Amino acid sequence: MFLNSWSIALLICGVLVLFLLGLAARSAVRVLLFWDPDSDSNRQIRLENEIWLTSTLVECGLGVQIVSLVVFVLAADYFSQSIVGAMCATGSLLANDFGIPALIVKIGGVFFYGFWIVLHQLDIRSPKYPLVRLKYVYLLLLMPLVVLDLALEIVYIAGLTPEIITSCCAVVFGDAVGGGTNLLSGLTHGMSLLLFYGSALLLLAVGVVLLKTPRPWLSLVFGCLWLGFFILALMTVTTVFSSYIYAMPYHKCPFCLLKPEYQYIGFAIYAALFGGTFMGTSVVVAEPLRSMEGMGDVVSGYRKKAVGVALLFLILFSVLSSYHYVRYLIVGGEG
Repeated sequence: MFLNSWSIALLICGVLVLFLLGLAARSAVRVLLFWDPDSDSNRQIRLENEIWLTSTLVECGLGVQIVSLVVFVLAADYFSQSIVGAMCATGSLLANDFGIPALIVKIGGVFFYGFWIVLHQLDIRSPKYPLVRLKYVYLLLLMPLVVLDLALEIVYIAGLTPEIITSCCAVVFGDAVGGGTNLLSGLTHGMSLLLFYGSALLLLAVGVVLLKTPRPWLSLVFGCLWLGFFILALMTVTTVFSSYIYAMPYHKCPFCLLKPEYQYIGFAIYAALFGGTFMGTSVVVAEPLRSMEGMGDVVSGYRKKAVGVALLFLILFSVLSSYHYVRYLIVGGEG
């Protein structure tokens, strides 16, 4: 499977990002050893100029890593054309033991990579750059994750062969009584919806309160609620809402939503969910930085914007994911 455009694109992105971060890691070591913002020595001036370049490279590289999640899912969907039993990315990812771990690492990476970008943007908004050491320590800690990301991609693609027989999404996400592996098999349809809408309303209420009455502990609650909602939302979209979008009660899949026959609605749904979750959880990352010199107003401004954007994404996601279900309740069938 290595000799196709999707595999080549994934591997080029992964190697390029690892190369850029490797260059930046050298600067990170020098920052940890020699950074002194109160000094005006030639070494400090050279180091300040150097970190501007390396920070830009890292920001671009991590942005590519974030986008690679979409490329990976689309690649898995393409691979399904050559694997017996696979009808979409679900079957391809289950074709060997490395597909799902690779997907999980990439999903987690979206947030960890994005948090570095948040730290960088907060840092450059303060004239004294108080987060330089912190963000470069974080960069060094990200290196193993980037290596793991690329390694899982390679072993996953290497393990794909046309002789593999896998399962389609109808089997994997079907009702448990039919022999499937329904992710919410312990919950009824009504209970799943109650938890989903109840969590969304709770998240909305906490966000509104946080906007009006900023409190560090409330920021932590807001971020934790977003993490829980993210997992619940993925499950509910897969096992409840997707069948209404497909207009087929037994078709439940998180990946077919990305196909053209469904107007690519999955891209909008997942963009809203990932965007809202990232902005909501980033508040938790930014909040402890308030105590650092020159960061009070910067963090306060970011928190207000992040919470507002997260709530907008929450509303957008709820409307997009619920639309076909609500339309079915009102007009019945495909309307």
